[in-house]
Amino acid sequence: MPTSPVALSGRSRCRQLELLAPAGGMAQLKTALRFGADAVYLACDRFGMRQRADNFTLPQVKEAVELAHSQGAKVFVTLNTLMDDDDVEALPEYLEALADARADAFIVSDLGAFSLAQRYAPTVDLHVSTQASVANAEAARRWHDMGAVRVVCAREMSLDAIATLRAKAPATLEIEAFVHGAMCMAVSGRCLISAAMTGRSGNKGHCTQPCRWSYALVEETRPNVFYPIEEDVRGTYVMNAQDLNMLEHLDELARAGVDSIKIEGRNKRSFYVATVVHAYRQVLDGADPAQVAPELYTISHRPYGTGFYFGRPDQSPERDGYVKECLHAATVTDCRANGDGFFRIEAVCHNRFFPGAELELLSPRQPVEALRPQDVCWLPRDPETGATLPPVPVEVANRAAERYAFTSPIPAEAGDFLRSRIDP
Repeated sequence: MPTSPVALSGRSRCRQLELLAPAGGMAQLKTALRFGADAVYLACDRFGMRQRADNFTLPQVKEAVELAHSQGAKVFVTLNTLMDDDDVEALPEYLEALADARADAFIVSDLGAFSLAQRYAPTVDLHVSTQASVANAEAARRWHDMGAVRVVCAREMSLDAIATLRAKAPATLEIEAFVHGAMCMAVSGRCLISAAMTGRSGNKGHCTQPCRWSYALVEETRPNVFYPIEEDVRGTYVMNAQDLNMLEHLDELARAGVDSIKIEGRNKRSFYVATVVHAYRQVLDGADPAQVAPELYTISHRPYGTGFYFGRPDQSPERDGYVKECLHAATVTDCRANGDGFFRIEAVCHNRFFPGAELELLSPRQPVEALRPQDVCWLPRDPETGATLPPVPVEVANRAAERYAFTSPIPAEAGDFLRSRIDP
């Protein structure tokens, strides 16, 4: 049950926020849990808004729930696409299977799906998706009266509007809000552009993100003459929303009455999930947000903003694509002490790295540490038997998905990430 936001100071209240992380697949789920998520949200092969993600089969959901529960975390399953009659017909079987898997909550937006969930999975909590555009206390109260445990705020809400909703909504209704990740130029993501231009509907989880494409103005009688909407001759990214980043404003969200902060990104890989969850976990645990903020520039992102929380959000009409300061160099699979104060680390390579060149170690609930790998060896496998062959010393680790070993002055653990800085 949520606690009244006026009863606690910002910092103590901030520490009570639930950290909700995306799990596009099993690897991302394990990473989110390891790096400090209190809950994860995921989807099956149907009914989720991110159909390009790895997603989960129904048997995998059971495995995911068991793993999360063993670590004291919750699992929320997204069932928030636009539902047609074929979806409604198939939904009861999914609902019953997900209830048997002991999912903690369903995230729904369709009223029919909400009703079916109550009928076929009455033990599972219901969260109202941001797709439902809950933007006022009356809407929140009505969903609560129908049985909702939580509402996910419409992304168009300001911080003041959330505080007003919290003050007027039932005290037992939980409030969830997005804090990080991609933003959509359409109201709560209900966009028709992708369907109109490509035949792939964003409301069915197949968005091609045409809002990120470059556009120019064409006059009817001059079909081969393109007029840029702004001064850039390539055109303009007129609908290109900035990414959301609220790391330095968690106290304000807490004081407004938010109970759960949500990271967007079920299409993202494990390295992204680790970095973002790690940053928000540190701040929730008491770290100075200003000191942690640079971490979020290491990963692939569009220019950051604060969305609608403090006024009108900014677009990035001049930007094409993403920026980042680091590459995911490797993922640690094993670490053993050498006996001489050093450690022998084994890792799977993702991007090349060199002996003696600085890498940064990302480990749960720990400050990022720098190390310089020495004595780097490739660990080949026999292509027929899979057996490990003798190590091969190398001058560069550059075989993607292959295993390497190196000596390090600091230890690591399986599941840690190594990153390398990109030269400016």
